[in-house]
Amino acid sequence: MIELENVAYSYSGEALLTDIDLRLAAGSFHFLTGPSGAGKTTFLKLCYGALKPTEGTLRLFGEDVTTFDRDAVAYARRRIGVVHQDCQFLDHLPVSENIALPLSVSGLATPDQVDNLNELLSWVGLTSRAGALPPELSGGERQRAALARALILSPDVILADEPTGNVDWEMSQRLLRLLVELNKMGKTVMIATHDLALIRAAKAQVQARVLRISNRTIQAAGVDL
Repeated sequence: MIELENVAYSYSGEALLTDIDLRLAAGSFHFLTGPSGAGKTTFLKLCYGALKPTEGTLRLFGEDVTTFDRDAVAYARRRIGVVHQDCQFLDHLPVSENIALPLSVSGLATPDQVDNLNELLSWVGLTSRAGALPPELSGGERQRAALARALILSPDVILADEPTGNVDWEMSQRLLRLLVELNKMGKTVMIATHDLALIRAAKAQVQARVLRISNRTIQAAGVDL
């Protein structure tokens, strides 16, 4: 679904990532580790088309991203849900409308989607908070709302950038269970995290591959969990 061949990314002449060969297959589950500043967020941006490689070949759903026009990028992004580390919401809109924003922006809002939104709110445990404004949410509620917004278009791939970085351990486990459940539904999942305890906690729940960014490239960090 996402394939990188000898991919490199440089900014202002400085190489941030080099020589990346990786394939995220349908239904796979990956953790991406590495110290702060190693390039985890940059790598995820490559994977959802926000950045294009400066060298090598990157394919999203079988298509080379260098051939993408604006519409093709938008279509690919519908199939990739992104949970940002610091998800930004519109503070004047209630949670339910913030989650539904991708539907409005993409022109896909339909009466049926209202039912889907309600199911999604229930799934992430935010039904009772649907009318709350973002500043009223706890850290865990914000992260669950961010996950719901990433899922509203029913993507094939979920990319989560440090989704548990600002929540306590109990909420980290709840978010992990939601992401594992998505994987068991056939979604491809990648979680960028520096939290090794979270990775160890996933052992009993999912078969995952651990990858590590080191020396500006991605290496296997060990066998399947």
